[in-house]
Amino acid sequence: MTDVHDHQHPHDHDHDHKHPGGLKGLVLSIIRPHSHDAADSIDSELESSEEGIRALKISLLVLLTTALAQLVIVLLTGSVALLADTIHNFSDALTAVPLWIAFVLVRRAPSKRFTYGLGRVEDVAGLFIVLMIALSAIVAGYESISRLINPRDISHVGVVLVAGIIGFAGNELVAVYRIRIGRRIGSAALVADGLHARTDGFTSLAVALGAIGVLAGFPLADPIVGLLITVAILVVLKGAATEVFRRLLDGVDPTLVDAAERALAATPGVQRIDSIQLRWIGHHLHAETSIEVDCGLDLQSAHEIAHHAQDRLRDGVPRLTAATVHVSPGA
Repeated sequence: MTDVHDHQHPHDHDHDHKHPGGLKGLVLSIIRPHSHDAADSIDSELESSEEGIRALKISLLVLLTTALAQLVIVLLTGSVALLADTIHNFSDALTAVPLWIAFVLVRRAPSKRFTYGLGRVEDVAGLFIVLMIALSAIVAGYESISRLINPRDISHVGVVLVAGIIGFAGNELVAVYRIRIGRRIGSAALVADGLHARTDGFTSLAVALGAIGVLAGFPLADPIVGLLITVAILVVLKGAATEVFRRLLDGVDPTLVDAAERALAATPGVQRIDSIQLRWIGHHLHAETSIEVDCGLDLQSAHEIAHHAQDRLRDGVPRLTAATVHVSPGA
C-alpha cells in the first residue's frame, strides 16, 4: 500500500532562537556571521520576497548616497585615489540589482517547464555575489602588493581619511541591515550580499587606516593595512561561499533534519521512518519522506496518518512549507 501526498502552503511557527544583544551582539555579528539555515520568523513566499526587495531598495539608496558623498569630496579635492575608490563603491552598489531581479522571479508561479518555480534563481544570484567578493579580494591584494613594491605618495591625506570613514560607515550599515533581513527571511543570497557590503566597508576602512599611518609618518601603513584587509575579505568570502554553495548542493543544517525526524516519530501511527530529505527552494524548505505504518490499516487510515505527518513536519521544522509523504506497510 502506497500513498503519496504533496501540499504547499505557508505555515506559521514560533521558535526561540536567541542571540546576544547590544554591543556584544553587534561585534559577534560582524566577525562571526550566523550560519544556521533556520530563519528567525516565518513569512509567506510573497511577503518574504517583498521584504527582501525592500531591504535591497533601502540599502541601495544608502550605498548610492555614500558613493555620492565621496564623489563630492573627489570633485572638491581632485584626488585620483579617492576617485578610484568612489567608482568601486558605485559599481559594487549595483551588484544588488541581480539579487533584486531574483527576488522578483522567485514570486512567479510554477509552470510545466519549471515545476518547482524559480526559487533557485536566488542561489544563482548568490553565486554571482560570491564571485564579486572574490574579485574584491583579488583587487585589494593586488593593489596592496603593488604599493609595497612601488610605494606611492597619498595626496589629500586628511580628505581621504574622511572619505574612508564615510565609506566604511555606509557599507557596514548596509551590511548589518541586509544580513539581518536575509536571516529573517531565510535568504542565503541576501546574507551573502550583506557580507559583500562588509568587504567594501573593509576596503574603505583600509583607506582610512592607511591615511592615519601616513599622517603618523609611516607611508607603508597603507599597503600593509591593505594586505590585512585582504585577509579579512578572504575570511568573509569563505563564510559566504559556504552558505551559497551549500544551498546549491541541497545542503541543510543537520538540526533541521533532527527536527523533522522528531516530528515524524511523534506522529501517531508512524512505526518507522525509512528516509527523510530536505532541500531549500527559494526562502522555503521542501521535505520528502518515506514512513511505515501498520500493514493491517486500510487506505483511508494510512492517508490520514500521512496528513498528520505533514502537519507535524510543518509545525516542527522552521520554514517548511511543502511535504511529500510516502506511506508503506510495515512488517
